[in-house]
Amino acid sequence: MKILTIDKDTYRKKTNLVMVGFVGCLAVLAILFGSILIALFGSEGITESGSTGNFHLNVLGVILAVIASSFIMNKVKSHPYFDEIMYVWKLKQAHHRIYRIYRIYRIYRKLAKIKEKATRNEHNSLLILAFYYTTQQQVFTLDNNTLTITAVQKSLNEVYEQAAEMNLTLELDDFTVDLLDRY
Repeated sequence: MKILTIDKDTYRKKTNLVMVGFVGCLAVLAILFGSILIALFGSEGITESGSTGNFHLNVLGVILAVIASSFIMNKVKSHPYFDEIMYVWKLKQAHHRIYRIYRIYRIYRKLAKIKEKATRNEHNSLLILAFYYTTQQQVFTLDNNTLTITAVQKSLNEVYEQAAEMNLTLELDDFTVDLLDRY
């Protein structure tokens, strides 16, 4: 996976615009679907409690709106406008995959296994850690999460120092998600 350089202001602007657009689309579609469902299947009378009895149709309208909005987002995510957003999303998926894997109601932490093998100077483990910390630092910077960025930088420096002591070169472009299947 190639590490890209992302402009923070452009990323934030696009992310905010996409979130507002998604929420707006969701709200409009929920109202639209709810209104159509009530017009077609709703009851016109008001019960003694003051309810129209159309709550279930409104809920169904929201569910349909979520499905429709998700479908629309899935179709447009390959547009070049979404490149930065999709890149960060894929990085976060890789981070999650490095950190842990779920198997039938159990959580196995891969990061602990990767760190353990890295202490034995295993090249792929060091490469995974270098990629993990480098991209984590990038994502934290883009998302304005500066609280833990110094700890990430310290861990990244330790990985590169260990690699230098063993005369290993860590080319981050050599990282593939397939490396994680070994842990």
